[in-house]
Amino acid sequence: MDNTRVFRMAFANVYPLLVKKAEKKGRTKEEVDTVICWLTGYNQQSLQQQLDDKVDYKTFFDSAPRLHPNAAKITGVICGHRIEDIEDPLMQKIRYLDKLVDELAKGKVMETILRK
Repeated sequence: MDNTRVFRMAFANVYPLLVKKAEKKGRTKEEVDTVICWLTGYNQQSLQQQLDDKVDYKTFFDSAPRLHPNAAKITGVICGHRIEDIEDPLMQKIRYLDKLVDELAKGKVMETILRK
């Protein structure tokens, strides 16, 4: 499967959709930011810089300080695919983020979402 189109999508264009999804279910932008920072190692300032620079998904994850060591504990199905079975490392990271925001929108507590 060619994921090039997804990888080239500007993260700044996807980010408002992630926030909107969470806010529709009573969660906040700050909680979305917490989840993103937990997964990627960005802090609030560096996350905002990535948004301001309008980097694509590939650059966003390639530039991330570190993927959280517990990211491998993110399992389940997203968009019809088992996250743990996704072979492309970048697509797997994108789906990790999707899954975390889905869990947030479904009302899970932050401690559970952050795999503590």
